[in-house]
Amino acid sequence: MVHEYLAHEVQVLELRQHIASQVQTELSREQREYMLRQHLRAIQEELGETSPEKAEVAELRKRLAEADLPELVRREAERELARLERLPPAAPDYQLTRTYVEFIIELPWNKSTQDNLDLSSVRQVLDEDHYDLERIKERILEHLAVWKLNPQAKAPILCFVGPPGVGKTSLGQSIARALGRRFERLSLGGLHDEAELRGHRRTYIGAMPGRIIQALRRAGVKNPLLMLDEVDKLGRDFRGDPAAALLEILDPHQNNSFRDNYLDLPFDLSNIFFITTANTLDTIPRPLLDRMEVLRLSGYSDDEKLHIARRYLIPRQLKEAGLDENLLSISDAAVQRIVHRYTREAGVRELERMLGQLARKVALRVAQGDRSPVRIEPEQLSSYLGPERFFLEEARRELPPGVAAGLAWTETGGDVLYVEAILLPGGKGMRLTGQLGSVMRESAAAARTYIWSRSQELGIDPKLFRRCGVHIHVPAGAVPKDGPSAGVTMATALASLYTRLPVRADTAMTGEITLTGLVLPVGGIKEKVLAAHRAGLRRVILPAANEKDLVDLPATVRESIEFVLAERIDDVLAAAIPALPAPLVPK
Repeated sequence: MVHEYLAHEVQVLELRQHIASQVQTELSREQREYMLRQHLRAIQEELGETSPEKAEVAELRKRLAEADLPELVRREAERELARLERLPPAAPDYQLTRTYVEFIIELPWNKSTQDNLDLSSVRQVLDEDHYDLERIKERILEHLAVWKLNPQAKAPILCFVGPPGVGKTSLGQSIARALGRRFERLSLGGLHDEAELRGHRRTYIGAMPGRIIQALRRAGVKNPLLMLDEVDKLGRDFRGDPAAALLEILDPHQNNSFRDNYLDLPFDLSNIFFITTANTLDTIPRPLLDRMEVLRLSGYSDDEKLHIARRYLIPRQLKEAGLDENLLSISDAAVQRIVHRYTREAGVRELERMLGQLARKVALRVAQGDRSPVRIEPEQLSSYLGPERFFLEEARRELPPGVAAGLAWTETGGDVLYVEAILLPGGKGMRLTGQLGSVMRESAAAARTYIWSRSQELGIDPKLFRRCGVHIHVPAGAVPKDGPSAGVTMATALASLYTRLPVRADTAMTGEITLTGLVLPVGGIKEKVLAAHRAGLRRVILPAANEKDLVDLPATVRESIEFVLAERIDDVLAAAIPALPAPLVPK
């Protein structure tokens, strides 16, 4: 028993001794480091050198003296630097303050680039990068002329609106290159935190400046061209509304003293050339839209796509595939076949993908040792690109009674929508399918009411409306559709259904209707007409008030399409249903 007790006490003593030796080792190591650090500091003082912390502060002070800062900013930076000198390096605020002072010094408070005001050279650069877009190029040249006469003029805030693939972002890069300005791009798609634009306050851990101030630091000048992409896709949640933060940023009369939450110093944003892009204006708040000058980029016609492919797309795809011009050539007929049968878009993004696929197929042959030149004709496209994808214009060469072609505007450009109507013997009322919005449903109800009210003049038995129901369907049921511009199409389809007379298959139409028979103007005329042109329709019925919009159409499209301008629904019916007896259509 004595041996057992003694063995236990020996183990306790050994453990205590082990712990005591570890503590002593740690204390001696810390004392050793402290002594060495004190010796190092004494040696540096004897040699006239400073500590790393003092050297860092001295370097910041030197950079601050050399920086070109406004007086208010310089006073704030010196105050923060003096505070930094008093802080011990281990303090939590030390690194935050040092980063803040560095950020102030790095910002381009007074640095700017000289604008290229040679109008002829700017025009040449814009023409080199983009085909057509004359209205936008003219707007840029107008403002350059203003800058030339008045250097103090504010930079414009432009908003490029158009379907995907028409060159909105690349146009911004081209404008920056023409002006000789630095280019910075911010994507706002899905942004839902206001602090992303205004920055976080420095009291928060991990605080950062907003994207606008960060873009200025990257650009290194205070007058870059700043492109805000996808401004129509901003989010909004409990963290704030980024669109509301843009109200100050995009106002030339307010942004000359913009205060970022992190920086908390006034920065002049009025010298920045802001360009925003959007696919649609519907989701942009009205106050924000009021601060921007909207320039629309509509889709391209087939002839314009051919020129763009020849001038830009084919050379770019040949270069990316590593091919010489003599190894691959594509005929104009082949390009037009790709545009008609392999793509259905307002822009040229899918067209460039198809051309890139052709280049890759030829690059594979060249890499395998076959360097014989290849010329692609329309007949060979199926072997390179597979079967043709679009045949809608052939499927609708003859329209049965109750079917009419309408024109719709979408975010991706224009589209052709066929409205189909059939009678339901023994049924009642009207049934609508095709995922239609409330406005489109109201247009259908107004169209049926108008045709019913004019049934005797149109030669329709009024009893037919009570004995039979009607079902109206708009194909592509998976795509939501809404808007008033399908009113004339629904009225024409119903008139064709009740009279058993077919609508002309080469005719498309758009316009809003009223119960009194008026045809009201609608928007998106250029996109809609280009969609009709792509689908092979060569006759378009438009509201008479939209005649002014025909000026924006390419000359080739205007010449190849017959336009019928209608003031009343009777004019539409007379133009769309040739077999309708003339006396039955009132003048």
